[in-house]
Amino acid sequence: MKTFAALLALMVPAVAFAAEGGKGPSTELLFAQIIVLIFCGRLLGELMQRIGQPAVIGQLVAGLLLGPSVLGLFWPEAQHALFPAKVEQKAMLDAVAQVGILLLLLLTGMETDLKLVRKVGAPALSISVAGIVVPFACGFALGQFLPDALLPHPEARLVTSLFLGTALSISSVKIVAMVVREMHFMRRNVGQIVVSAAITDDTIGWIIIAITFSLAQSGSVEPWALAKSILGTIAFLTFSLTLGRRIVFSLIRWANDTFVSEVPVISVIFVIMGVMALFTSAIGVHTVLGAFVAGILVGESPILTKKIDEQLRGMITGFFAPVFFGLAGLSADLTVINTWQLAYLTAGLILIASIGKFAGAFIGGKIGGLTGKESFALASGMNARGSTEVIVATIGLSLGMLNESLFTMIVTMAVVTTMAMPPMLRWALSRLPLGEDEKKRLEREEFEANGFVTNLERLLIAVDASNNGKFAARLAGLIAGLRGMPTTVFHLGKSKRDETKNKKAKSAAKSVQAVAKKAKTSTRRSKDEDEPRDVDVTTRVQETSTQEAIEEEARKGYDLLMIGVRNTLTSDGAIRNEVNRIASGFNGPLGLVLARNEHEEKPLTSKLNILVTVAGTDISNRAAELAVVLGRTANARVTALYVAAENKKSRRFRQATATHRQEEASLKDIVEIGERFGATVRTAVRVAAKPDQAILQFAKGGRYDLIVMGVSRRSGGKLFFGNTAQAVLEKAPCSVLLLAADSVSEKTPGPKAELK
Repeated sequence: MKTFAALLALMVPAVAFAAEGGKGPSTELLFAQIIVLIFCGRLLGELMQRIGQPAVIGQLVAGLLLGPSVLGLFWPEAQHALFPAKVEQKAMLDAVAQVGILLLLLLTGMETDLKLVRKVGAPALSISVAGIVVPFACGFALGQFLPDALLPHPEARLVTSLFLGTALSISSVKIVAMVVREMHFMRRNVGQIVVSAAITDDTIGWIIIAITFSLAQSGSVEPWALAKSILGTIAFLTFSLTLGRRIVFSLIRWANDTFVSEVPVISVIFVIMGVMALFTSAIGVHTVLGAFVAGILVGESPILTKKIDEQLRGMITGFFAPVFFGLAGLSADLTVINTWQLAYLTAGLILIASIGKFAGAFIGGKIGGLTGKESFALASGMNARGSTEVIVATIGLSLGMLNESLFTMIVTMAVVTTMAMPPMLRWALSRLPLGEDEKKRLEREEFEANGFVTNLERLLIAVDASNNGKFAARLAGLIAGLRGMPTTVFHLGKSKRDETKNKKAKSAAKSVQAVAKKAKTSTRRSKDEDEPRDVDVTTRVQETSTQEAIEEEARKGYDLLMIGVRNTLTSDGAIRNEVNRIASGFNGPLGLVLARNEHEEKPLTSKLNILVTVAGTDISNRAAELAVVLGRTANARVTALYVAAENKKSRRFRQATATHRQEEASLKDIVEIGERFGATVRTAVRVAAKPDQAILQFAKGGRYDLIVMGVSRRSGGKLFFGNTAQAVLEKAPCSVLLLAADSVSEKTPGPKAELK
């Protein structure tokens, strides 16, 4: 508080001087207002987070302290100098806040996981519906009995009643998700249900809010205006979630892959948000629905990754959120609750909102088949209104649906219910036991979170027109088909005719799509696994030198490069310079493919019988994971071979050594990887002085047609993976796939990559 007071003491003289500069609006004063709101919001938001409350409460409290509730009461001169009542000046700050509303709804949409809603299904829907209907009825009834003095337009009581019903029925998915994540319950069954119910609540709530706002703008409930809003909303949502999704995905990919300037994807996201917001406004529905749906589509983009999310979140939460919520606090004047009647009404509003939401969610949980403890936890979590309520109330005030007194009461209700929710939900969640099925699912999801293939998001295939290139494209298609990864086929070779180059590139792309589609349809999945989207394949052709071309493409953001070219090795067994140039242009995980025998003759149709070498290291485990995925999607047999160093002592003595225990532990890890992916992995151990000879002999004896090895790039100007890998690559009686994935952190393929 001393820092807060000191800042005001420094700011007020400067603000007063800036305000005296003219009668019109002052940009200097606007800058001062924004600085004060950001600083105080950050300070109090930090304080709230340290005591287990969301930061948005601190930003609201900052606004209350700076507004007429506190500063205006004890130091009115300073409050009026910092936030004068001039309409033009207020409009400037309000414009920043209005942009903030859209960006906050964009961020909320990006956090909305529709897959999670579909996964938990009926319980989330029943909780959400009951959790909306009951408090909506309570809020509507309250609006019918409010005194005329609290209504901005007593003759339009119906519109205000509808608004109150909507305001009391919503929940804040951000606050719910924050507490659930903090309690490490995000992947628990009840955690998924409460978050998905909040998401459904938010989605339905914003649709209702948008329609209610359209009624408020028309001034009365007109059948034609209501039908236009409802039908327009249905058409907008139908288009957005079908064809609109593809358009958004294509625009984001186009911006990422085409522009060379800084952060082009963020610019495109803002354009998408703006266009969709204007479209909803054109059909008579508020812009918030367009921004929210835009966020959902952007969040589902297959190439949108953590960096973009962090960039957007940093700008929105660091700049726009403190300004918007601070301004909401400024608009609330707690001094208007100066009579026992208003105090009782405010307490009654909080009580009705809490009981209505809690009862509705609890009933919905029981209908959805949950236990009493689970329903209680869900009902506790759904009662927080948080930032969502403040956004709704602010828009309601701007549209004349609320007066200042009713707005202040609603903001007070939002603050109280939000602060009460975290301790209640923490207590309720701590009493829920972990079931056996749930434990297995959590273990699998933890494996996927730390896995290699499960964290691949976008593939790059550098191939030529050779059969080796076709075989590499086939393997990449099998990998991409597991999770629907976007893939780019980069066709190497400088043909004199562009038409020929494009034709060959499209042919390779079709091969990848065909393999991925077959892998998607033929792969058996557990009930907890999501059905992957179809693989989206983009084609590129080489137009500059090899290294420069790969470097340029890599900047667009890829997780794995697969290389398949003609004559991978020279006559003396070394890796060709062309392959060196391809690999030198990519800093991330690399897969080098060499097709032999039947794979060289029939690269797209020949069978797979996979041998993967393991050594108990992270590198070999990543290769084993890749081999298991290939085996699963191709319905092929996978064998893990551990080659131990030859020991002169007796075999009986060796079995008691640490080396033998390491073999068992390593092979057990590979078997578990297979089980996680729903595949059976055979194991074998060989003892040899030269590992490469043991691998080659085992591959020949077992009639394996593909060896997968995890390797490391060695330092030097040429591509080299060590003597063992080089010997296998040169002398193997079958095809070889070398995976160089030394570290998962190597997912950043280039210094200018924006998405990865």
